[in-house]
Amino acid sequence: MSIISFKNFNFKYENLKSYTLKNINLDIESGEKILIAGPSGSGKSTLAHCINGLIPFTYKGSINGELVVEGFKPYEKSIYEVSNYVGTIMQDQDAQFVGLSVGEDVAFSYENNNVPIAEMHSGVENALNRVGMLPFINETPHSLSGGEKQKVSIAGILTTNAHIMLFDEPLANLDPASTNKALDIIDSIHNNGEKTVIVVEHRIEDVVAHNYDKIVLMEAGEIVAIGAPDDILASDLLPKYGLREPLYLEVLKKCGIKLTKEDKISKIENSIKYKDILLKEYSNLNTEKKSIKKAPILSLENISFKYYKDDPYNIKNVSFNINKGELLAVLGNNGAGKSTIMKIICGINKNKEGNLLLNGKNINKLSIKKRAEAIGYVMQNPNHMITKNLIFDEVAFGLKNSGFSDTEISEKVEETLKICGLHAYRNWPISALSYGQKKRVTIASILVMDPKVIILDEPTAGQDHRNYVAFMKFLELLKKRDISIVIITHDMHLALEYADRAVVISDGRVIADDLVYNILSNSDIMNRANLSETSISKLAEIYELKDKENFLAYFTTLLKAGEKYE
Repeated sequence: MSIISFKNFNFKYENLKSYTLKNINLDIESGEKILIAGPSGSGKSTLAHCINGLIPFTYKGSINGELVVEGFKPYEKSIYEVSNYVGTIMQDQDAQFVGLSVGEDVAFSYENNNVPIAEMHSGVENALNRVGMLPFINETPHSLSGGEKQKVSIAGILTTNAHIMLFDEPLANLDPASTNKALDIIDSIHNNGEKTVIVVEHRIEDVVAHNYDKIVLMEAGEIVAIGAPDDILASDLLPKYGLREPLYLEVLKKCGIKLTKEDKISKIENSIKYKDILLKEYSNLNTEKKSIKKAPILSLENISFKYYKDDPYNIKNVSFNINKGELLAVLGNNGAGKSTIMKIICGINKNKEGNLLLNGKNINKLSIKKRAEAIGYVMQNPNHMITKNLIFDEVAFGLKNSGFSDTEISEKVEETLKICGLHAYRNWPISALSYGQKKRVTIASILVMDPKVIILDEPTAGQDHRNYVAFMKFLELLKKRDISIVIITHDMHLALEYADRAVVISDGRVIADDLVYNILSNSDIMNRANLSETSISKLAEIYELKDKENFLAYFTTLLKAGEKYE
């Protein structure tokens, strides 16, 4: 018998005219591990909210059809009753924290179940230790980086006894090494606790390597495919619905290889039989990527910073340039200081030592408002930026404050919303958007102001591949206008395909400033900064190639040349 069963299920938010979920029929068996995937706005998170009871108790709307979870209808129970059966990691971590400290937050489930103090302390410490966050047990959750918050959320779910575990974008904001650890933890929850695991996630490549029973694909509020990973990957369904295939799979298909489910291609090791075909395609010619010298527009000179007077420095003697018209990737592990450095540039944090130079002029004493005339900053968490109820009004807010006419505002906002894939939603309430869509709204609100330097903190986290490619192509157009782009990212694919250069931060220091290919070929830097190699590099290892860097450069260039989303 199914532990979760949707029968002709439909849901419509109370503020919308059309249904967000339409004719959902889905059975999930007890003990299964399921991946739900789809483009932004496809209804994945809405489906998850129906399972865990947030719909209709937090997000109001009308339901028809039937949903049964563990033998009951969740929309007929209280949210507390549902939480005894369904444990959830939400897409928006800040909306989930209830404790004043990390330890208190992780202990929340224990406290509700009257667990003895000694057992509670032991359980909390064990859960935090499993995710590498035990040293932060006394910190406030909201002082943590986005990736650290995600780890605390995972620790919290480890303390529950719910049989169904629902993870909504659990890999968002995690560095590559932490991503692998999080997926290993999800595996252990599934294997050791006899749990039913449901993961909602864009990052297909990371997830499918962990033995999922089936993939559910959604598009426009409907389920368009259900199948085993090997079936889905061998087809062309992922790119059809705006999702990125694993890089190694793109390489195989780019070389004309026709895959079937019998290839069991969800395991990269099974690509060994195609070695001769790939090596025939591969050429060492013209793969070397050389840096192009450009004039710096923004320079950091020996910047140091600490939050409190008596604390040690969080940022230590950081120096690097941001050049005119380049895309600079800032890489590093969770909590390394990447976002802190970017906030220093914008004036949100004030450097204690060192100098910031904009076009050669010292801007240490410039206010946030003055810096914002040249430097735009898109925060990691969209909820920290959004101030209006409607999408159009949010994107127009900065223009109105700057004295633009209504006609100019309308033209600029409409154009920017089209670029960011939000034009169809322009009159929607922001509260009805997914986390990924909210991120696009905040990006649009900065892009519409035409800054000279744009800093984006994890801009593609939670974005489907279609919007990812369209947005990155837009950033490349900005580069051609000599606008400098700085992206803080854990996405090695993005850095490889689009960055002219990368700066790597670890423990508040710059440990590398080089081409991305060189950085991802340096095992010492990768280990120190929790970076990971791409699956193209893994192909080179499987094929026992010595010139892994050129192999990586060749096929990355080949794939980028084949981008088709507009």
